[in-house]
Amino acid sequence: MPAPAAGSETANFDRRLTVTTTDTLPLHPERNALFNELHSRPFPVLEQGTRVSQLAMLHQGSAIGEEVSHLAALCRHLGLAAPADSQACQHLAFGNLELRWERHNEFSTYTVIRQPDPAAPFHATALSLLPPNWVATLPGRVISGLHVEIHALPSRVPDANAVRAHFDGHRLISSWVIERKARLWTAYRLHADGMGRILVQNGSLNSCQLGRLVRRLLELETYRMMLLLAFPMARQIAPDLAGMDAQLASITGEINAIRGLGDERRLLAALSTLAARIEHIRSETNFRFSAARAYYELVQNRLSGLREQEEPGLQTFGEFLPRRLTPAFRTCEAVAGQLDDLARRIDRASELLRTRIDLTLEAQNQDLLQSMNRRSQLQLQLQQAVEGLSVVAISYYLVGLVKYAGESLHEMGWLAHPALLTGLSVPICVALVWRGIHQLRRGLDS
Repeated sequence: MPAPAAGSETANFDRRLTVTTTDTLPLHPERNALFNELHSRPFPVLEQGTRVSQLAMLHQGSAIGEEVSHLAALCRHLGLAAPADSQACQHLAFGNLELRWERHNEFSTYTVIRQPDPAAPFHATALSLLPPNWVATLPGRVISGLHVEIHALPSRVPDANAVRAHFDGHRLISSWVIERKARLWTAYRLHADGMGRILVQNGSLNSCQLGRLVRRLLELETYRMMLLLAFPMARQIAPDLAGMDAQLASITGEINAIRGLGDERRLLAALSTLAARIEHIRSETNFRFSAARAYYELVQNRLSGLREQEEPGLQTFGEFLPRRLTPAFRTCEAVAGQLDDLARRIDRASELLRTRIDLTLEAQNQDLLQSMNRRSQLQLQLQQAVEGLSVVAISYYLVGLVKYAGESLHEMGWLAHPALLTGLSVPICVALVWRGIHQLRRGLDS
């Protein structure tokens, strides 16, 4: 019988592989969702002339259902079908307008994309196409608002004075990005409509590169504002921390002047109150300060992704933002560090006081034990004295009984000398009583 060809075995193995699917494998229940997370928030593909507006809304208790219902209301207003599901990311198209809604942990973003328009920069924003009443009733509170518009890079070198007119005459910040393929302009100011503005002058970026660049700029603005949420909180609690630091220093200084257990307990109570205040502040600020660290890293990441090149005479985004953001972030870090340091110092001071209190209590216990020992010795001596008196008293009564018995016998003529009997009975009674009491005490001790 001829041997099977090697090629036929490989073909059979390949066929077995093709019929094996993941349906037969034990899959994690979240596998598909985790795998598709990479594609859950794709960047937009933008053409030159596109206008983009974004609002970032802090949730402040608003649920996802409220935002989905608000999107459905917009769809009904425009005569379109409402979103089919309540996922945390929706992309809705309305003719020459696209609305992207994305819900994050603390905020939601509404990104409006307007198809290319020939109007001058910021004269026909994407946000202006949405119904004003619908925009005014968005769930949450606005933390960030930004217009980003893409226009062609002029053939001549852009004139800063001419561009300044699009930013209400404010001082400009500008840089070349992505190997000088585009130029960015901004003033980082709030303009008449309460929004920020960034102008992108595109030289040779394609649609995908423009989409990634605009998304990076939008995220940079949102994360910058979210980072700064911790700054007012840090400035508000800094004076309280200074006061608590002084109070802790005062308590620590009093430890060396303690005169008794009452002082120790008073200082320990003060430290406990101070520790409770610190923990209350930490519980209220820990999330905000931790989030600020995460947002700061995201801002740094988005800035590095711009790959900026400096234009002489103008600050770049990477120069301007860190110079303003870093001090605010360092303030938050300093306050968070001071909170942790105060908590540690309070723990050390409390431990020191507890140690002193334990030593004081131990000394008091030793004094008490010594006092109890002295009392025990006194009680023993008293007991011995009582036992001696008891022996005497009982012996006295026994001898009295013997005397009565001797006198009775003398009257009956049976005993000639009753006094002699009485005298002889004294040592015998004393011995018998002493032995009886001694045996009784030994029985009680055992």
